Amino acid sequence: MPKSSTSLASWSLAAAAAAALLVGCSSEAKLSKDEVANTMAEKLAAQTGQPKPDITCPEDLVGKVGASLRCTLTGSDGVSLGVTAKVTSVDGDTVDYDIKVDEKPS
Repeated sequence: MPKSSTSLASWSLAAAAAAALLVGCSSEAKLSKDEVANTMAEKLAAQTGQPKPDITCPEDLVGKVGASLRCTLTGSDGVSLGVTAKVTSVDGDTVDYDIKVDEKPS
């Protein structure tokens, strides 16, 4: 028995709504690599009383607890140190992370 066009339209709408929900659930918050580098530089400058260091990050930071990103801090003397951002919590679009600077130059 053929289905009515009303029934097919309802299923199509339901399928579209379900697809939209799946897409919404699969997306994760992210912080751009430039935002992470700038925030790291500001926090480190505030902690040390020194000018903001030059920090570069290779990619965006994924907003998932436990995710980490390795960046590079280059001092005014040209010495480079590794800096790690590790996500500690995520609340919607807000991603909180800890920063750890390597003890030895890279």
